[in-house]
Amino acid sequence: MQSDIQIARAARKRPISQIAAGLGLGGDQILPYGHDKAKITHDALAVLSGRPEGRLILVTAINPTPAGEGKTTTTVGLGDALNRIGKRATICIREASLGPNFGMKGGAAGGGFAQVVPMEEMNLHFTGDFHAITSAHNLLAAMIDNHIHWGNALRIDTRRVTWRRVMDMNDRALRDIAVGLGGPANGFARQTGFDITVASEVMAILCLARDLAELNDRLGRIVVAEDMDRRPVTARDLGADGAMTVLLKDALQPNLVQTLENNPALVHGGPFANIAHGCNSLIATRAALRLSDYVVTEAGFGADLGAEKFLSIKCRLGGLSPSAAVLVATIRALKMNGGVAKADLAQEDVSAVTRGCANLGRHLENLAQFGLPVVVALNHFDGDSPAEIAALQDYCASHGVQAVPARHWAMGGAGAEDLARAVVALAEGGAALRPLYADDMPLWDKIETVCTRIYRAARVEAAPGIREQLAAWEAAGHGPMPVCIAKTQYSFSTDPGLRGAPEGHVVPVREVRLNAGAGFVVAICGQIMTMPGLPRVPAALSIRLDEDGQVEGLF
Repeated sequence: MQSDIQIARAARKRPISQIAAGLGLGGDQILPYGHDKAKITHDALAVLSGRPEGRLILVTAINPTPAGEGKTTTTVGLGDALNRIGKRATICIREASLGPNFGMKGGAAGGGFAQVVPMEEMNLHFTGDFHAITSAHNLLAAMIDNHIHWGNALRIDTRRVTWRRVMDMNDRALRDIAVGLGGPANGFARQTGFDITVASEVMAILCLARDLAELNDRLGRIVVAEDMDRRPVTARDLGADGAMTVLLKDALQPNLVQTLENNPALVHGGPFANIAHGCNSLIATRAALRLSDYVVTEAGFGADLGAEKFLSIKCRLGGLSPSAAVLVATIRALKMNGGVAKADLAQEDVSAVTRGCANLGRHLENLAQFGLPVVVALNHFDGDSPAEIAALQDYCASHGVQAVPARHWAMGGAGAEDLARAVVALAEGGAALRPLYADDMPLWDKIETVCTRIYRAARVEAAPGIREQLAAWEAAGHGPMPVCIAKTQYSFSTDPGLRGAPEGHVVPVREVRLNAGAGFVVAICGQIMTMPGLPRVPAALSIRLDEDGQVEGLF
């Protein structure tokens, strides 16, 4: 059996100019990065702005388990299948962070015969977007400390600088640090820390901006500190927004690549869904919608995090309305949710599948709250027994939902044609997106709404000062913003070990952060970290160049 990376290397890629031409883009409308990837230029995006839009399909999943669900693989396979049945479809996914690639999650380009290529470049430096975001973010951090060093004309209170630094790597030692040590020449000493780049507000801004002008405006609105009178200090006050925009000018242009079946894919942006809003860029999604009949996109992790944020933040701020949702599950993952250990997943266990379906059912109920029609995609494994598949399909049927086995990992788009037809039938039936909460609802009530209606918590507890901070932001005009809940992706609760469909738990909110430029408020819950650490055995230990100079161990 070929590995994912062997399959990717054997791909017969077409020149990226041909992929662009299939979308109706000329050679002067793309900026090539080698032969197999390119950016769609700002001028081309401006021309597309007046075109009608196709149908948007959201791919989401049950809560992730070590057994694997295959959400990105399904996204790619569905896109290929839609093209096979005669629909002009484009895939929109996020770029991969180096943190998970060298940690434990691995790459983010799909798998088997449902991949986006060039896989290795996508999972490493790609077109440099993440480096540009890191640089722009840290430029602002440097300008804050430099302003304080040279007289502090804005009277920044060094105890209330909230802007941290970022890097695109897991490094727990940088979560809490001191800077400015070593005497007056090195500035003023203060406590700060690092987040991972995918948690940066600059990342969120890039993924929500419609064009360069809006990017510049949003960057300028970033609140970095308070002054001695407790008034906000922004990036625009520091004069940093212009230079940050320059660093991000090329990064804002969506990246065009292709699937193994030579269908177009836009891979752009990469905020995490457990600590940010977890979607690819709005500018890429809107471009794809204007170039295609169907756009297949995904939201990070399970539907409780990714889909909720996609619908409550990206769709709300970007004016999007999906036509249907695909909820991905595997028999293996359902058995883990049903209490089976990973070592025993190969054994048939129909009752465990039925028990594990409680997790899937909770996600179905949550998606129904948004008014979205849903089909369940069973990402098929060879060991799935007919009885286990039947149990899943019976459960879904009892909820009025179809469960469609899909074999795209082994067969590419041909293995997901039934899924594609089911998606088209749902999408053409029409859907009206319903928001989970109103814009004018108080911020704390929005947090409680997500935690009680989506996570099924009995109550939400706020650390001291949080409600007062939210009230102050409301008084400053930030009340209409949506909220972004940062919590573990492994459970509906804040306990990562609590699988299935728990309810009646408590969600503790330990910190809130204002992302004034991105346009949402982040509530950090439980023990979730905005700078992850490496596992005991990181993937980096297996990644190296072989004797032919090719990467091994990346996938």
